[in-house]
Amino acid sequence: MDFAFDARTEELRAKLLTFMDEYVYPAEAVAHEQRAQLASPWDTPAIVEELKAEARRQGLWNLFLPDSEYGAGLTNLQYAPLAEITGRSPQLAPTALNCAAPDTGNMEVLAQFGDERQKKQWLQPLLAGEIRSAFAMTEPEVASSDATNITTHIERDGDEYVITGRKWYISGAMNPDCRIFIVMGKTDPDGSDIRRQQSMVLVPRDTPGVHVRRAMQVYGYEDHYHGGHAEVVLDHARVPLSNLIGEEGGGFAIAQARLGPGRIHHCMRLIGMAERAIELMCRRAVTRAAFGKPLAQQGVVHNWIADARVAVEQLRLLVLKTAWMMDTVGNKGAHTEIQAIKIATPRTVVDIIDKAVQLYGAGGVSQDFPLAELWAGARTLRIADGPDEVHQRSLARRELKKYL
Repeated sequence: MDFAFDARTEELRAKLLTFMDEYVYPAEAVAHEQRAQLASPWDTPAIVEELKAEARRQGLWNLFLPDSEYGAGLTNLQYAPLAEITGRSPQLAPTALNCAAPDTGNMEVLAQFGDERQKKQWLQPLLAGEIRSAFAMTEPEVASSDATNITTHIERDGDEYVITGRKWYISGAMNPDCRIFIVMGKTDPDGSDIRRQQSMVLVPRDTPGVHVRRAMQVYGYEDHYHGGHAEVVLDHARVPLSNLIGEEGGGFAIAQARLGPGRIHHCMRLIGMAERAIELMCRRAVTRAAFGKPLAQQGVVHNWIADARVAVEQLRLLVLKTAWMMDTVGNKGAHTEIQAIKIATPRTVVDIIDKAVQLYGAGGVSQDFPLAELWAGARTLRIADGPDEVHQRSLARRELKKYL
C-alpha cells in the first residue's frame, strides 16, 4: 500500500487548500449574516451560489464521482484527502464543490442504476448543481437501522405506483431546490426473501400526496445549510412505473451500494472536522490564561492535544487503507474496513471536538465558534448510515466466522 499522493491529487489538494483560504473560510461569516436576512431560513444564501460558481470555474466540481463520464474520475484514494479538506468547513465546502450528501449518494445511484431517461431528467441537473435531492428511507415507527423493517408501501395500480408511508430525518428535504426524492419502500411485503421486498422509486417533490411536514432538529440545530432533516408523509402519491430505479426487489442491494461510498465520504470529512477542532484548540490554548499561566502550559491541555493528534493520524491511515481497498478489491472486499472506520471515526472525532469545546468553555457551546455545530454533526454520524452497534454486530460476526 502506497499512500503517497500522486501528481493529480497533489495538484487538486493545492488548488482546494487555496480555495478554502481565499473563498470558503471568509464566506462562513458572510453566509451566517446573509441567512439571517433571508425570507425563509431554508433559502440558499447568495454567497453559496458564488462559491459554487468559483469552484466550478476552478475545476473543483463533482470530485466524488469515480466515473469520469459524470465526475472527476478520481479513485477513492485520490478523493480521500480532498474530502478531508472540505470537512474543515462542512457547512459550506462540500456544497460549494457539489460534493454534499445526500446528493452525492443519489447521483451515484442514478449513475449506476438509473436508465437514460432518469439520468437525463434528474442526474444531469444534479451534476450541474441546478437542483438538490433527498433520500427517503428512515421511518419513525420502526427501527430503520434494519432496513428490512421499512413499512412504506409501493403498490402497482395500472401503469403507476401508489406510495404510502411516513419518513423522517430526510436530509435536504426542506431546501426549496430539492426537487426529487429517492424513496425506499416495499413492493413485495410478503416475499419470502426479506432482502428482496424493497424497491426504490423516484418521486418528484411536487407530486400530489407528498407532504413535507416539518424540519426535525438535531441537538437543537435545524441544519439549514444541508437543507434540514424533514418529516415527509407520502399519502397515496402516484408516480409512473418508469420511475422505478433498477428492478423491483432491488432496493436493498441498491441501498448497500449507495451507503458504502457514503460512509467513507463521511469518515473522510470527519477527519477534516477533527483537524479544524485541533487547530481551534491550539489557537485557544496559546491566547488564553487561567490560574496564572497560559492554557498551553496546562498539563491536561497537553494531553488533549497530544491524544487528538495521535488519534487523527491513526484514523487517517485506516480511512486511506479502506479507500485503497475499495479501489483494489471493491466495496465487498473492503466490507470489514468500511465498518471499522464507521465505528471508529465518528466516536473518536466526537471526543476530540468535545475536548475543544471544553477548552473554549461557554464559547464552545455558542454560535460564535463552529465547535458546537461540528460536535452535533459528528455525534449524529454515530447514528446515520447505520448506528455503531449495527456495524459492530456485523464486523464481529465476520471475525467469529473464522473460528466456527
